[in-house]
Amino acid sequence: MPATDLYHAYGWKARIGLIVPSTNTVNEPEFWRLAPPGVTIHTSRVLLLGQTTAESYIKMGEALDRAAEELATAEVDIIAYGCTSGSIICPLPQVLKQMSDKTGTPAIAAAGSVVAALRAFGIKRLALGTPYVDFVNQAEKKFLEDYGFEVTSMYGMELGKDQPERRSINRVPPEALFQLARRIDRPEAQAIFISCTALSSLDVVAEIEREFNKPVIVSNLACFWSCLRMLGLRTPIHGYGRLLEEKLEPITARSFDMIAPAGMSA
Repeated sequence: MPATDLYHAYGWKARIGLIVPSTNTVNEPEFWRLAPPGVTIHTSRVLLLGQTTAESYIKMGEALDRAAEELATAEVDIIAYGCTSGSIICPLPQVLKQMSDKTGTPAIAAAGSVVAALRAFGIKRLALGTPYVDFVNQAEKKFLEDYGFEVTSMYGMELGKDQPERRSINRVPPEALFQLARRIDRPEAQAIFISCTALSSLDVVAEIEREFNKPVIVSNLACFWSCLRMLGLRTPIHGYGRLLEEKLEPITARSFDMIAPAGMSA
């Protein structure tokens, strides 16, 4: 092995390959904000146009092959699909295999990362908040139930039915998520899950946890946390809630395809 293969400028600890929907302008800057020294983020996009339908998600899923192939040329160490609803509508195992086959690296996706984060806290019952339209909310509720969770309450903002509305999700202020958490929280909920990688959340997660005294899982934090665990990076990241401070045990599996639905072996 040439000595130069041991070093990458800036990404000397690890390089994360991130695939995002083309309208998402939040996931990348939040990943960069979370990244510790020595970890870099390298991004590709999958086109999302027109009305939000199951077919629009399937088209994004088909484009993962091209996006992952591009990131493979950047010699990323792991690849992540930064779309929660997209990794629910398109079957999670299929999404992970598509990406990993193209890069030859571990693969994770937002939906599987959320499942892993909830399980890391031992959560069985959760409150769900989203910006989504109803058919996406119902698909997400079923996904969570299939993976063994009880959704105690759910509220969707009904944003994103077309491209202009999808762009508006990026503009939802973080402070609105505090009120969303208040709307969905129930005494029986052990955690609050706020879904969507296009929602800006980093400034309020810790405050929501303090106010409601329970773990708060948001898509981008869960996805980034999954990358760190898969890469074996153990240094806690403070200021963004309990997940990145308390739950950084490395994992050795090649991808999060070992996250099986309830009642199935991984």
